[in-house]
Formats: sequence, C-alpha cells, structure tokens
Amino acid sequence: MREPLKKIFLPLRWLRSLRARLFVIIFLVGFIPSSIMRYATVASYEDRGIEVRRTDVQNQLKIIADHLIKYNYLRDNSSEVVNAELNQIANLYDGRILVINGALRVIKDTYQLIEGKTIVSEHVIRGLRGVSHSNYDRVNRYIKIVTPIIETVSASNATPEIPEGTEIFHGVILTSVSSDSINTTREILSRKSAIVETIIFFLLIAIALIGANLLVIPFDRVTRAISQVKEGFDDEPINVTDYTETEHILDAFNQLLKRMKVIDDSRNEFVSNVSHELKTPITSMKVLAESLVNQNDVPEEIYREFLVDIAAEIEREDKIINDLLTLVKMDKSAALLNIGIVDINALTEIVLKRLRPIARKKDIELVLESKREVVAVADEVKISLILTNLIENAIKYNKEHGMVTVTINADHQFFTIDVSDTGDGIAEDYLDHIFERFYRVDKSHSREIAGTGLGLAITKNAVMLHMGTINVTSAIGEGTTFTVKIPLNYITK
Repeated sequence: MREPLKKIFLPLRWLRSLRARLFVIIFLVGFIPSSIMRYATVASYEDRGIEVRRTDVQNQLKIIADHLIKYNYLRDNSSEVVNAELNQIANLYDGRILVINGALRVIKDTYQLIEGKTIVSEHVIRGLRGVSHSNYDRVNRYIKIVTPIIETVSASNATPEIPEGTEIFHGVILTSVSSDSINTTREILSRKSAIVETIIFFLLIAIALIGANLLVIPFDRVTRAISQVKEGFDDEPINVTDYTETEHILDAFNQLLKRMKVIDDSRNEFVSNVSHELKTPITSMKVLAESLVNQNDVPEEIYREFLVDIAAEIEREDKIINDLLTLVKMDKSAALLNIGIVDINALTEIVLKRLRPIARKKDIELVLESKREVVAVADEVKISLILTNLIENAIKYNKEHGMVTVTINADHQFFTIDVSDTGDGIAEDYLDHIFERFYRVDKSHSREIAGTGLGLAITKNAVMLHMGTINVTSAIGEGTTFTVKIPLNYITK
C-alpha cells in the first residue's frame, strides 16, 4: 500500500522546496486577483449595460404612455405619430412592443401577430393596477418591461365623482427588448480580457521564477557556507544578514559551531592529558627498572625499595585506567543508571564510616548534619560515588586537625548535599576549571597528594546523569564548599 502511495505523491515532492513554494505563492498572488478582476469586470459591464438599457427604455415608454393618453390611442390606434414612435423604439432596441387596454385586449403589436387578441398575464394585471415591473431573462437574453398607461385627471376634466389629481389606469405597455448587442460587446470584452489575462499569466510565471530565485539566494549562501564548514575549508562564524530568519538560523549554527570547537579542543586536551598521565608512571617504572638492570650486586634493600616504587606506579596507572573507564561508561547513556529507592542519610553515614580511617591520619573530624530524613529515587552506586569523591577530596586538601562537614537537606522537589572543608580554599580563577579532566589546582603538590585528577569530572557526570547540578564556593584561607542538588524523583529524559 505504501509503495503505490509513494509513486503517486513522488512527483509532488518538489513542493517541499522553498523555491517552489515561493513560486506558487507569487504566481497565485498575481493570477487570482487578475482572474477575479477579469470576471468581475465582464459581469459588471453586463449588469451595468442591462440596467442602462432598462432605464432608457422605461423613460421613453413613459413618454409614449403620455402620448397614448394624449392621442386617445387606446380607442383609435390610427395615430401615425404614436405608431411611428412605437415602431422606432421597437426597431432601435431590436424588440417588440404590445399596447394592451384595460380589457386585456392587444391594441398594438409591433410584430403585427396578435393584434385584437386578449392576453392574460400576471405582469399585465399588476400593470393595470399601477405597478411598473421589469426583469432580465439571462437564458433567452431579453429584458421584459411592464409600463402602466396612467392618466392623471386635470382640473378641466374633474367631476365630483372623479376629483382633480385622480390616477386612472387605462392599460399597459408590454415591452420585450433584446440584449444581443450588450452580450456581443460583453463577449468582445471577455475575449480581450482573456488575451490580457494570458499575457499576465506568462508575465507572472516569469516574475514568480525570478522572484523565487532572488528570495532564496540568501538561503543558498547559507547552504554554501555551511558546506564549506562541513568540508573543513572554513571554521569562521557564518554571517548572512539578508533576512531575520537567516540570522536566527546562523546564530544557532554559530553557537553549535562554537560548542563543537570547545568540545574538539577539550577532546584534544583530554587526549594530551591522558597521554601525559599514562606515560608518567610508565616512564618512572622504566627508569627504576633500568637502574636495577644497569647495576651489579645491588643490595636486597635497594631491590625491595625500587620494587615498592614500581608497584606504586603500577597502582597509580591502574587507578587512572579505572577512572577513565568510569568516565567512558558515564558518557554513554543515562540508561546505565540502576534506579531505586535510596536512604540518603543512611548512605552518607556508610560513606563517612568508610573514610574515617583516612581522616584520622590527618586528625580531621568528619561531621554529618542532617536537616531531615531524605529518601530519593536514584542510583545508589552513583550517589555513593558522588559522596565518596567529594568527602575524600575534602579530606585530601584539608589542613591537619581540620573538619569536613556534610549537610543533608531537602524540599518538596530536590535534595541537597553540602560538603564543606576547612582547607586553604581555591582561588576564583580556578573555580571554572576544577571539573575539567586531569585539572589540578596546585600542580606542584599533585604527586604528593594521591589522585588522578578525574575525581571531580566523574562526580559531575554522575550528578548530571541524575538531572542535577553541582556548584562550588570557596574563600582563600577559609575553605571550600561543594553543593550538589538532585531531584528526589529521577525523571527519564
């Protein structure tokens, strides 16, 4: 079923083109009004012509009606003056005139077909009551006019029974007027209008083609510029300001391009840092191993010391690799989360219990401040990883005899974890970089303080997988506070 439909609608795919749609719009905007104007002009001419002819004939028939009364034509139709007028009007308008008296008898027929006969018609009867009437028969193309023959009683002819000003209806003039001349002119006008419309049709096609091509030129420039970026010939921001729409499109594209550059630079820096971090332990092990190989009769204590150093470097290499694998897994998808109900307070106490031996070595006190009991729908392992990395960092970078305070709180939508230390603090210039991979604030002490420089990057990824946020505030000499804010109920993207 789909294949036949595709074959049917395939030729219509050109309508998806902006150029084609602009062509159709421009063409229709010009063609539809011109067609409407043509038909309206022709129809208006016909209506106007019929109305003018009806008015002219009616005015002349009223004059003739007065003459019929004046020459007493209804009693004696031998008046040459009246007959000449009736025949003249009938010939002038290619029509037929019937003069009918009050007894419905035809006194005069310009066609001389029914003189002396009686005619019964609704229009004639209404005319005898003084009602003028006219209508246009579009099928047979003639105008039918009924004109009452009215005598107004003058003072000289007035009687007590018939006072002055009384209207007496003596008969009716029934007229049929041809509209062939009007229709002939209308057809000529229609043909000329059709010729003009045909010329306009082809002009509109040309104008629509030119207009559509001109209007899409900015979009073509956008396409070419993006293609150059795609092919790698250019990486500068694109600027096509012809339309507001092109500006909006290119603003979004330039932002995307800028973000891709940042990602690319970050990837290159990451590869460089990974290479450096992985190479450093290997270089140390190589130097230690070569030292042992190049020396003869090396005491057992030296062997043991060198092997302990080699084992430490191997452990450091292993930790870097494991942290890198953790980052890769987190970068893949949030589907890796194992969502369940987690008691945040209990989990924090477990993490603190596990890290207290490390804290005791520097005589650092670990304190838990719980504002309320918090139960969240989250990944317990990832939340444990977040707590462990933040608290372990707070211990590592703290002063001796210092304190690490973990504060748990929540509202109706989020729970927050604050990890504060009493260390030396972090300068404001470094705060924007601490979540970067392998970034160390104090590079001179990076070997003294164990770690890979990936802990905070892993922590941020874990927080983001939960659709949460992590922020840091610090003051030199006073300490640092990390604030994690995570939804109580995990929502799938």
